Formats: sequence, structure tokens, C-alpha cells
Amino acid sequence: MRGVHSAVDEIRRNVFTEVARLAYEGGDLSRVDMIPYKIVPGEVAQHRHDVFQERAIVQERVRLALGMSLQPAGAQTPVSKHIQEADTDQTYFEEPLVNIIPFACNACPPKQVRITDSCQGCISHPCMNVCPKDAIYLDKNKRCHIDQSKCIKCGKCFNQCPYHAISMIQRPCAAACGMDAIESDEFGRAKINYDKCVSCGMCLVNCPFAAIADKSQIFQLISAMKKGEKVVACVAPAFVGQFGKDATPAKLKAAMHILGFSDVVEVAIGADLCTVQEANDFLEEVPEKIDWMGTSCCPAWSVMAKKLFPQFTDNISMALTPMVITARMVKKEQPTARICFIGPCAAKKLEANRKSVRSDVDFVLTFEELQGMFDAKNIDFATIEFDPADDMSEGTGLGRGFAVSGGVAAAVVEAIRHIDPDREVLTEYATGLKECKKMLMMAKAGKRDGYLLEGMACPGGCVAGAGTITPVRESTNYVAKFKAEASEESCTKSPFLDRLDEVSERGV
Repeated sequence: MRGVHSAVDEIRRNVFTEVARLAYEGGDLSRVDMIPYKIVPGEVAQHRHDVFQERAIVQERVRLALGMSLQPAGAQTPVSKHIQEADTDQTYFEEPLVNIIPFACNACPPKQVRITDSCQGCISHPCMNVCPKDAIYLDKNKRCHIDQSKCIKCGKCFNQCPYHAISMIQRPCAAACGMDAIESDEFGRAKINYDKCVSCGMCLVNCPFAAIADKSQIFQLISAMKKGEKVVACVAPAFVGQFGKDATPAKLKAAMHILGFSDVVEVAIGADLCTVQEANDFLEEVPEKIDWMGTSCCPAWSVMAKKLFPQFTDNISMALTPMVITARMVKKEQPTARICFIGPCAAKKLEANRKSVRSDVDFVLTFEELQGMFDAKNIDFATIEFDPADDMSEGTGLGRGFAVSGGVAAAVVEAIRHIDPDREVLTEYATGLKECKKMLMMAKAGKRDGYLLEGMACPGGCVAGAGTITPVRESTNYVAKFKAEASEESCTKSPFLDRLDEVSERGV
């Protein structure tokens, strides 16, 4: 369902807009309790059985957008009672980051294989012939049925039916989760196993009931800027095209100043330095110290690798992520500045929540949350005044390419060729955590020795992150154009390379 604008998108974005508007306007914050009535007006439900449930769901989403935790089951506490928890210029998330609103969950059935009414009762019965558990039987009309107590959901019958009369259904959130972290509670509703979850956010953008949401720092960020704090926005290269065709880099920078940011920096400059750091690491460590090396920039991928394959912890590069490198560069120049990373990724919020990163990155917003701020300020990119020369031109083409699956590996290999032209590097990249797991299984079997492995949690790369607005294919095309416009292609040509040593302390 990604890429198709829906009522769920509207609910999510309206919540971000109203929370941003509340923060900008200030005053009596008790009016936060009126947001559900503004988003869900009238007395007739549009999507649920009754309007009261719709408003209750919006209320919980407002609570999360304020950075607060869900209220306990059965509680009916207004958000305003604890609004002081959010009314601060700094907060770190109390985990979990990604939450399921229980009464919003539709309790969709878990994975099942079903034979539909389209079954023709053919005499071949290939479904029966391939079933390893003899779970398929015939009724008196010679039509097939599945004994669910025997079925192991292998899908062999699904693939064999000549009439496509067999369906395989799965909860959308569970189908999107590459960690198998979606389970069921005692009421049959979805719940997250946080021991498995890596906060990639794929469940929250694939739930068609608006039942899953992550926490936000919109309110705290705006509070900091209103108090006069200097906040620098570090924007991930996947931003191009996210805010419409009129939102050029120069216009985006002008709009960010209207929002209250003191400056805007392109995170591709951090990607350039990350590339060179990983290239040097690969040359020094593979194969002398480790059999293969995995890239570090996607936090959900690296956490997944360390959770499921702890024996490979040392194989994942310790190079700093582009977000952290860029933040450190800015803070070296502006020690009093607060840093807000703006990107496509939910997992970056969790990365910034680590104690080792907190001193570098103060806030993390997604593109969707930033759009809420633009809407709260009624910013129109078609008419905004801007300086055409202010076009965020610091990053190289390959650094900007980090936004798309395969881009990190391509940049690192190109850098290795500059450093050691005789070194040949084998690469593989996987997109989506399920494919990442398969790639690591091949490494476990010893079939990826000498390789550089790139993992991206979101199918398609960062351009498909949980906080994106634009469809993946369209966004990929925008990034390709943005790459082509860079003044330099190779990360080894970055004008900031001489600053790598001052920001390269490891341990993130």
C-alpha cells in the first residue's frame, strides 16, 4: 500500500500539523484536547464504527506525536493533564519508539492459507499432492478445503493451484516486518516483540487501520527554536522530491529559515566522509581481520545483524553514520548549536536516542513530520521567496546516492579504487530486512568472504523509509537527478575530507 495516498496518511499528517501548530502558537496548551475534534469533526464516523473511537485513536496519536507514551489500558486521561511532559525544549524518547494503539488494531487474522470459492474441484488436485502435512481434503462435492490444525502455511498449495483459487493472507504489519516481531496478544490483536524489533517503521506505514505510530520530537524542537536556541537542520539527501516539484533545494532552505532553523546543511557531506572511512576500514580489515565487512549507515540493518547474527558484530563497520559525522562537523563550528537531523527514517530516532550519540544529535524528524511544520506555517513552495544560489551544493554525487539501495556500496567501492586501484572488491546489497537476513545467511555459510555487504532495512533504500512522502520510484528518480547536479561525483573529492580526523572518534 506504500505510494498510494490514503485516509491513514491524512490522519498521520494532520496530527503532525496540529501538534506543530500548537507548538508554534503556544499559549494555553490545554487546547491540545481539541485536536481530535478538529481532525474528526461532526458526529458521524468516517472510517470506524463510531466517531468516539476515531477521536480516541487520534488522541493517542497526538500523545505519541508529543513524544509521550500511550496511556495505560482502560485509562481515559486527557492529553492536557500531562502536557507539561512535552512542554520542554529537549526530550529523549522513553522506549518503545514504535507503538501499537490496542483499540485501533483490527485484530487482523494471523497468517493463513485459505481455499476460496473459486476452487473448481479439478481431478488433478495438485494442491493435495504437494501438501507435506496432508492438510487438504475433499468435501462431498469434491472441492478442496484446508484443515488449519494441520496447515504449516508453507504456501506450496498456493503456488500450485491452476485456478489461483488459494489465497495466502497475512496481517499487513506482520508481512512488512522483516524481523518477525509482530505477534498476537490475548485478544488476537497485534503486538510488537521489542526484543526483535529494530524500529524500522515498516509496520507503521503498512497498517491500514492507523493503529501503529512512533514518537516524535516536533513539539520539543519548535519549543527550542521559540526559546531562541540556534538549531541547525541536517537534511538527508533523500529530501529531493519529498515536498513536491516546486520544493527545490534553495526553496527548501528558505522555508526552513521560516520555520525557525538557523541554518540548513546537506547530510551528503557526512556521507562522503563515511564513505572514505569505510573504504579505509575495508582495505585494512578484509581479509586480514574479518572475512567480510558490512556497511554501517542504516541503523535498523546494523542492529538486525547484531541481534540475529551476534557472531558478526565485528563485521559491521564501526564507521560513523552520515548523520553523526555531519552533526559533529556542525558542532565543531557552532558549539552552542542544537542539531536536528531530518530524514526518511524512523530508526534514526532510536540511533539518536543512544547515550553515545545524544551529545551529537538533539532532535530527529522525518520528512512527514517536517511537512507538518510546513503546513502549520502555511508555506507554499510555489510562491516562496528564495536565493537561487543557496542550493545546498556541498555533497558529492556518490554521497547523495546513499539515499538509494546500492548507493553506499557503490560509493565505497569507488573510493577504494581511488585509494588502491589494484584492489578488486566484490559487493552485494540487500534491500528490506528479509533480504538482508538471506544475505547474512550466505555470509554465515562462508559464501561472501571478501565481500562488502550493504544492508538497507527499507525496500528500495532510504527513499522508502517510514517517514517519506513521495512514492519510491518517483523519489529514486529525483535522487538520480540530484546526484547528476553535484559539482563532484567521487566522495574522495569532497572539500571536507581534511576534517575527517576531527570528527571520526568511533564507538557509536
